Amino acid sequence: MEPRLVGPGPYRATRLWNETIELFREGMPLRRHRSLFKNYECCFKASEAVDWLHELLRCNQNFGPEVTRNQTIQLLKKFLKNHVIEDIKGRWGKEDFEDDSHLYRFPPSSPLKPYPTRPPYRKEVIKIPDWNVPEAGTSQEHIPVKPVMMNSEIWFKRHSIAIGEVPACRLVHRQELTQANIEEIWKSMTLSHLQKVLGLNSVEEVLDTKLVNPKHIVHNVYNVNKQGIVILEDKTRPSCSDLKQPTYIGFERDVFKTIADYYGQMKEPLLTFHLFDVFVSVLGLLQKNKKAIEALRVSCLLLPPENRKKLQLLMKMMARISLNKDLPSLCDTAGTRTLMVQAFSHCILCSRDEVDLDELLAAKLVTFLMDNCQEILNVPSSLQTVIEEHVVHLRRVQIKYADADTDTTLPAPSFCRQISTDECEYQRVTGSQEPLAALLEEITMNKEISVKDKKKKLKQVKKILKSLLVFSFQPCACKGFYIF
Repeated sequence: MEPRLVGPGPYRATRLWNETIELFREGMPLRRHRSLFKNYECCFKASEAVDWLHELLRCNQNFGPEVTRNQTIQLLKKFLKNHVIEDIKGRWGKEDFEDDSHLYRFPPSSPLKPYPTRPPYRKEVIKIPDWNVPEAGTSQEHIPVKPVMMNSEIWFKRHSIAIGEVPACRLVHRQELTQANIEEIWKSMTLSHLQKVLGLNSVEEVLDTKLVNPKHIVHNVYNVNKQGIVILEDKTRPSCSDLKQPTYIGFERDVFKTIADYYGQMKEPLLTFHLFDVFVSVLGLLQKNKKAIEALRVSCLLLPPENRKKLQLLMKMMARISLNKDLPSLCDTAGTRTLMVQAFSHCILCSRDEVDLDELLAAKLVTFLMDNCQEILNVPSSLQTVIEEHVVHLRRVQIKYADADTDTTLPAPSFCRQISTDECEYQRVTGSQEPLAALLEEITMNKEISVKDKKKKLKQVKKILKSLLVFSFQPCACKGFYIF
């Protein structure tokens, strides 16, 4: 069984857990071992399991080369607790696995975790204010209408407006959008974009949208300083009267330990419990660097402003420390970069419930965040532009025709190209002649209409043409046009 990339989607952590167990059971070498003058078949030493599983995780694209030997030992402890493995006497249930020569074996069947079921997804409908339609009889502005290709029926309807047979169009305004309306638009469009980037059928697969606060999204977009750091309403800072910092040997380690202890005491990780599945799903996109960055940029907008600011400051600090070659060593047993990941992974991402791959998943995400923090923790400008333009569109007036739905709009043109004056004149003439010819042909060839009625309709057409002749065939004075 070859390792495969587990993409984004619901229960990704559970899917990774099950696949890792299957790979471990299928690939781990088993042989005869002797212990206390007794032979045991189909078993392995603890140190052998650590070696083999560590190599598997490092080569697996779902985890990567950043996996440490200690993290592998922690995973094997969870394997023993969950009866994925047992000792040669059949004991399991405790996390007392050590990297030594103790013998272990697989039980007849390893328990795979079931996938929980979610309630069916129901899309929330955003309530946009209704239109303020003017009462009949009020004065209306003249609305110029762009000419379109018409058949005989549309031609009659369009030109009958000129002689008063069809009511003219009028302007209507939407009621003023409230701040709550704008916040809901931001929430809906942000979640829609996240769903598209993750490639999900519904964002509800990885997120309870009721827990997403639209005020947080708006605050994270607009309340930022020049460096992109979130500005909180409470700007109080702890005062420090002593500007001279100590420089004793080991001072850097003490400062680092203080910061690690501060973040380690938080009751909830910075990426919050209810967004755990979202960020774990993003891990399935890390092979597509740009998509992963975009998904993380959008996901981080959903954070409470306090959490987003702490995350921004922490990731910037971690990135600078890991790149600072002049900084004294902060740990005797691990490099600076590895130390950063190990110290802060759990306070950045973890699940409310115990998830056996928490540590590995958090380490992989934090490593990616640290390497791309400048891009990820900035506001996605393209998404901001799209939403702001949509809000402006909703505030515009629209043209309403009689017996027409106000919110029904024509699709936007797909492209445009510049044409010459001669081509414009040709299209204007043929655009008027073709529907007219079709109309005349329809009248003359219709066998259900008597000759008398045909003459009557032809006289009506002639009368309308005389009234529109000057307007329809007035020569153009412009030098260039654009056609859609």
